[in-house]
Amino acid sequence: MSLRTTKWCTLLLAAATAATAKWIVPGARWYDTEGGLVNAHAGCVTVDRESGKFFLFGEYKVEGQVEGGGISVYSSEDLATWEHHGMALEPIKGHQYISPEHIIQRPKVVYSEGTGKYHMWWHADNSTYGWLLQGFAQADNITGPYSFVDATRPLGNWSQDFGLFTDYKDGKSYALYSNGDRKEARDVYITSYNDDITALDKVVHRFDKYDLEAPTILQTDKSYFALMSHKTGYRPNNVVAFRADSLSGPWSQPFIVAPLNTRTYNSQSGYSLRINGTKKTTYLYLGDQWDSNSLWESRYIWLPISIDEEKKSLKVEWHDIYDLDIKTGEVTPITGTSYSSTLARTSGTTYHQEASFTSSGTIATSIAGNHSTLTFHNITGAGKPQYITLYYQNTDDMGFGDQPGGTPDRIGGTWQLRRIASVVVNGERGKAVSVYQRDTHKGIVLSATVKVELREGAGNTVEVGGLWNGFDVKAADVERLVVYPPQE
Repeated sequence: MSLRTTKWCTLLLAAATAATAKWIVPGARWYDTEGGLVNAHAGCVTVDRESGKFFLFGEYKVEGQVEGGGISVYSSEDLATWEHHGMALEPIKGHQYISPEHIIQRPKVVYSEGTGKYHMWWHADNSTYGWLLQGFAQADNITGPYSFVDATRPLGNWSQDFGLFTDYKDGKSYALYSNGDRKEARDVYITSYNDDITALDKVVHRFDKYDLEAPTILQTDKSYFALMSHKTGYRPNNVVAFRADSLSGPWSQPFIVAPLNTRTYNSQSGYSLRINGTKKTTYLYLGDQWDSNSLWESRYIWLPISIDEEKKSLKVEWHDIYDLDIKTGEVTPITGTSYSSTLARTSGTTYHQEASFTSSGTIATSIAGNHSTLTFHNITGAGKPQYITLYYQNTDDMGFGDQPGGTPDRIGGTWQLRRIASVVVNGERGKAVSVYQRDTHKGIVLSATVKVELREGAGNTVEVGGLWNGFDVKAADVERLVVYPPQE
């Protein structure tokens, strides 16, 4: 084993001993230690060689911003509790490549032994995606600030969605990128970096004409798995994976990694992470749940991946809430109390409709505003903040509400991604919580989780209505409510 390999494995083990994990809640709002929303989209998680902490880098997005928000950075010891360290890469007004008008997407950060610096690479472009470049910046410290170095075409080619993979066996790094949407492109490349990770060296493999994007590679002791998304803009789709014994191939046929028509739990592939625990090695899928109506409200879908080396396959596993023990590598799903919508009281136009795909055979539908609601009674609470989850179906794949649109699986469609439910606990409408319910496809039940405060003991009510903004916005159909215990 090389010195570089030994250092990389040591870093992963250092991170593994840092802390016992808190709960990870896919699709919920994530807050940092100062109470702000975690704002780091389509990025990566890098292990710091000095502290052993995890560092999250991602696109910074705020309301009204079009492009060029820069790259923010957070640190964590457990992948659930995040401390904000500000902007790692700040946009510069008037800069040729990183001005606020330009695209700064999908950042990846890796340490270079040769230069003794942290290197950041990303998809650098203009607002019309006409450049298709890879940006490069560097810093002495992992949090930055990072100084711009260059923006180039990879070996003279185009580069769109960008990923970066470091082989844990030999420490060598590789760029992963699609080469655009043009007819003569539509490939995905694996290209090796030089030893200093300052420039690309040679193409190792090309996935020819699959027309995929958002590539990431997961490495086991026996296999390489490349996960990629189809090209449907901000609308999620069924992420696929390829498998190979080596990065140069041959690679397998692509296969879908999550239950069909869940569209990978309404997410797009972004990055993958390996946790070397003392009891097991755990692999995480780090996906993005985009919201094209309000990109700053996009959420994070981080889920465990189960791998079957015998069948040469993998699956992304859904949990509403799970505990990841960073030290041991063990994933423990959190269990809650389930309340069927068949026992909930309806008002207004809300009614129970036959639904063969649910466990009870029915689902509550036509929930709208605060006049047509579904109310769960006799809910047991803990008297402190706790998560609740709505299991729902949203078939708005022909538009949003009563507005016409295109189908979600066609690029250029106007599908709007979600409905919004309003959750009122114990009749306190002034404390109503909004629940974003992404499209699920017909007959597919998914879940959305929020935090509320129930009174201690039984007798709580949870009313589900639609959002009211001067007009009705319908909520999705509700199959059941799950109430989770508070986190100690």
